[in-house]
Order: sequence, then structure tokens, then C-alpha cells
Amino acid sequence: MQNDMLLELCRKILLIRRFEEKVVEVYPEQDMKTPVHLCIGQEAIAAGVCINLKKEDYMFSNHRNHGHCLAKGIDPKMLLAEFYGKKAGCCKGKGGSMHPVAPECGIFGTSAIVGGCIPLAVGTALASVMRGDGRVSVAFFGDGAVDEGTFHESLNFASLKKLPVIFICENNFYATSSHISARQPHSNIAKRAEGYGIKGIQVNGNEVLEVYKAAQEAILGSRKGEGPVLIECRTYRWKGHVGPDCDYEKGCRPLQELQEWTAKCPVNSYKDYLIRKGVITTEGYQEMIDKIDSELESALRFARESPFPEEKELFDDVYYMRK
Repeated sequence: MQNDMLLELCRKILLIRRFEEKVVEVYPEQDMKTPVHLCIGQEAIAAGVCINLKKEDYMFSNHRNHGHCLAKGIDPKMLLAEFYGKKAGCCKGKGGSMHPVAPECGIFGTSAIVGGCIPLAVGTALASVMRGDGRVSVAFFGDGAVDEGTFHESLNFASLKKLPVIFICENNFYATSSHISARQPHSNIAKRAEGYGIKGIQVNGNEVLEVYKAAQEAILGSRKGEGPVLIECRTYRWKGHVGPDCDYEKGCRPLQELQEWTAKCPVNSYKDYLIRKGVITTEGYQEMIDKIDSELESALRFARESPFPEEKELFDDVYYMRK
């Protein structure tokens, strides 16, 4: 990889981390009325996958979508404004944290229904084949979605039609507070692909270059007509299922497990790699953080100062009539 690509990966992974930390900082003020599902600890997956996508490629996500949207190119101002319910938000304040959409960036759906985004990606992949436009579709989902029928139906149909769709499972081992061992007979999700005749890959989701290489191969192959791929990215979320707090205090998971995974921080791991390889200096890395922080402060100020939608706009954009 060229240095400029390595640095762009760094910028993406840092933007996601600092954005989520900013949400943690301001959420207790209770001005954000939307629930937030944070991806701190999982940033490498969004960055490593989305850097391989073209702007026009389709991306679908779940309730834990902030990192995916940022990595795909959404303006942080529009995303934060959406969290505050403002008219300047990407969905004019009606989508909140769980439903941002930005077609201009290729973000065509984020679903709070577990597994809900997976068949949507299959649908756009089928449309791409019918149109011959060369676009690839990507669906991000968690290990909990693998319990749903839509996961299996989607892989089956995508395999039958050899569709250009990449299924990205962010396996953080928990569906809310239910550990994967209590829900699935074995924890290797990538092996599920074998039953549908497609390629399944398992990677360390905390190592951004490992994610990048797996996604690059899958996306290039799918774009050439080689069909769908399932990539299981093993990772861990640092915060609770929802909100800015850690849920180990509620007995949802052991503190030691959380500490073991935070020691495997994807952001620090990649920083150490870049400095060791001479791609960036410690000073240059801090400058990148400072620039991102300044951008996010500006975005936060914009979101807070933007007006709310008017009451008469309540039912706007909730129904689309085909012309």
C-alpha cells in the first residue's frame, strides 16, 4: 500500500474514534434525544472495508452505524445534526442515530431491525446486475443478525444469482447482553458461508490492514462477477449495547474480558504500526488528531445551533410517490 492510502486509513479510523468519544462527552447533557449505539473498539472494520468502496457503491448498516457512515463519507456535521433532531441533519432530524441515510455517499439504508439491512443489500446488488452498472453492495451487521432468517435467505439468494454483494459480520460476541455461546452452536460465523456455496473469511477485526486486504480481495472479485463473500470480523465493543456507559457494572459481561479487549485497541495498534514503519511521526499523528478534533468541534457547534424542523414539516418525506 502507498503511504497516502495508509494515512487515509489512519484518518478514517481516528475520525470514527474521536467522533464517538465526542458523542460520549456530550450525551449526558440530554440534548440528544436519540438512543446511540457506539462502535468504540470496532473502528478498524468500517475503515478497512469502506476505503475499498467507490462513492457510488451501495452501503447498508445496522443500529451501530456511525463508523460505517463516517467511513463511507458522510459529513460529520449532517450526522451530528441528525442526532440532535435538526433540519440540517441527513434525514432532516427524523432518522436519529439508528436511521441515517445519505444517497449522495452511497449510504442507502441503516436499519434498527436486527438483520434488516442484509436483504436490502441483496436487492441493490440484484439491481446492479440488471442495470450492468458495476456497483458493489455491502451490508454491515452483527453476530446477533446471524440468528435471523434474513441472513440465511439473503446468502442463499445472493449465491444462487451470483450477486455482487459483500456481507460484513462484525462479530463482537454479544447480541445486547447475550453471548454468542448461548445463541449459536459454534462461534465460527465465516463457516456458515460453506452451506451456501460462497467464500467465507474470518479476520481479526481489530487489525485494520487485515480487514482492508480481505475486503479488497472480496470487493474486487465481486465487481468482476465472482459473486458474494461473507467476511467475519472478530472484534469487541467497549461500551454497552446502547448509550455511553459500560455494561459490565450491570453484570452483562465480565470486566476482565473488557480489559483484555481494550488492550487490543485497533487505533493504538495501527498508530504503532505507522510510526514503526516511518509512515508518520508522533508529532504528525497528533496533528492529525488535532485537525479532526477541530473539525468535530465545528460540526458540533453547527449541530447545536441549527434550527429544528417546523411542525408543518412533520409528514414531509415520509411517503414517496413514483413519478
